[in-house]
Amino acid sequence: MDNHSENKKVKEGFIGQRMVTTPPNIKIEILNNPLIKDFYTTAIGYYPQAHYHDRKRKTGSKEYILLYCVEGKGSVELADNTYFLPPNSFIIIPPDIAHHYRSSINNPWTIFWCHFLGDKGNLLYQHYKRKSNFPVISIPRSERRQKNFIKVMNVLESGYDIYGIEFANLSLFNTVMEMIYYKDINTTEVKADIISNSINYLNSNLDKNIKIEFLAEKYNLSVSRYSEIFKKKTGYSPIQFFNKLKIEKSCQYLYFTDLRVKEICNKIGYEDPYYYSRAFKKLMGMSPSKYRKEYHTPKKSKTS
Repeated sequence: MDNHSENKKVKEGFIGQRMVTTPPNIKIEILNNPLIKDFYTTAIGYYPQAHYHDRKRKTGSKEYILLYCVEGKGSVELADNTYFLPPNSFIIIPPDIAHHYRSSINNPWTIFWCHFLGDKGNLLYQHYKRKSNFPVISIPRSERRQKNFIKVMNVLESGYDIYGIEFANLSLFNTVMEMIYYKDINTTEVKADIISNSINYLNSNLDKNIKIEFLAEKYNLSVSRYSEIFKKKTGYSPIQFFNKLKIEKSCQYLYFTDLRVKEICNKIGYEDPYYYSRAFKKLMGMSPSKYRKEYHTPKKSKTS
């Protein structure tokens, strides 16, 4: 990509984008409405595949800004720190804080976004701040959530009658609240996600030696809490399970290939073949050599 393309910056104007702002006279009505004055949006939008999206505010915004990434990725600079926003994650930028956010050049984000204000907005932000992985929060993909954002925009675009304004702002409040409170009210699902993601990670890194401290930190849990959740789900401690995956993978190598034991050890992260043989026998009830002798499928020789 040429330098001109790399330096290109766009605030808005993306193909398929949507954006709705609240006029000043409507804002006055909202502030006099007890039902929605404590949480209301001043602007809301949708930017699909926002190539070169780049927004910098040196003195910040007067409102909270929620950025919800559903595809692609981007980054947000806040208080001299850079945070990366992957798919299915969101960040809330507080008022009056200098910030700079932009879409990835190679994998531009698709985002829903909104600006909001109100006393309940302040309270939601305080709860959001207490999250262990603040400020970027990951949540499962939800078509319903995306449809809620679209519904709010549809209602606001159809006109500013009082019932539509109330419905749109109450709906948006519920959507933002659900995003912030998701892990508080879906603990079983969150735990399942942690273990499922852990197993996927372990399976992808069988050639490495991974410490339980690393896994626990990866999911913002103490070692004891992570181990408790993992064992409850799998019946094994994390390290026992990882070693089990390694041995099971080595069975495939013994069964389907002619790799030497030392070569297999390299592929599953065992430095000592003797230690590997002991671990294999403990789990499988026989040595690797005996397993290969009994189950190995030799390669068929090519015939002319």
